[in-house]
Amino acid sequence: MTEPTTTSRGMHHIAIMATDIKAHIAFFSEVVGCPLVAFFDMHGVPGGQHAFLKMGEHCYFSIVGMPDVAKAKIVVGQTHSGTGMGSSAPGTMQHFAFRTDNEAALLSLRDRIRSHGVNVIGPIDHGMCKSIYFAGPDQLTLEAACPAAVGGIDPRAWIDPKTCAKAGISADELSRYKSPKSYSGPSPVPQPPYDPSKPHQAYPLERYKKMLAAPDDVIAKNASFTDPPVKVPG
Repeated sequence: MTEPTTTSRGMHHIAIMATDIKAHIAFFSEVVGCPLVAFFDMHGVPGGQHAFLKMGEHCYFSIVGMPDVAKAKIVVGQTHSGTGMGSSAPGTMQHFAFRTDNEAALLSLRDRIRSHGVNVIGPIDHGMCKSIYFAGPDQLTLEAACPAAVGGIDPRAWIDPKTCAKAGISADELSRYKSPKSYSGPSPVPQPPYDPSKPHQAYPLERYKKMLAAPDDVIAKNASFTDPPVKVPG
């Protein structure tokens, strides 16, 4: 299957809010094995801190610290799923899975995590992948998985028509979802008018509409922070 030229190429980073950002950095570096590669005051956010830990080539795990985070309470079943089988509110992260290259690396990661006194369940073979399950700071539900077969996931075997029917996905829609078309239209595309039926970020409405009305180059000029916090010699 030929991928569209405009598709995303994996994940750059996912950002997790932390009550204690140092505790998160320690966990994901020492327990999970992700090197800390960036930690700085969050751009344009007073009191915010932003950390990046490397998972793979151009792939990061990000931690965000904000003032008064501890005032927002964790509620399993609402803010957090608690387990890989649990529910949480729409739009929240049900769980996050790290990737390993093979089962040997998966078992090595399991043993590394257990050596820090953290419980790990698995591996469990799901056919399309093999997984281990564990928890992180602030009630995070975490997984690590490796491919179960060479060549990755075969959609012919793993897209169940019965499940599609339960989700209201027609055969025509399924065909489109399996092979999304490349974008070949104009560039740049003007900012669309504000439409309340579309997804939107939760800025104050009037401020948000002013942001949408501003040209892209004005936003880029006023909101970009390109200099690293430490000057490296040479």
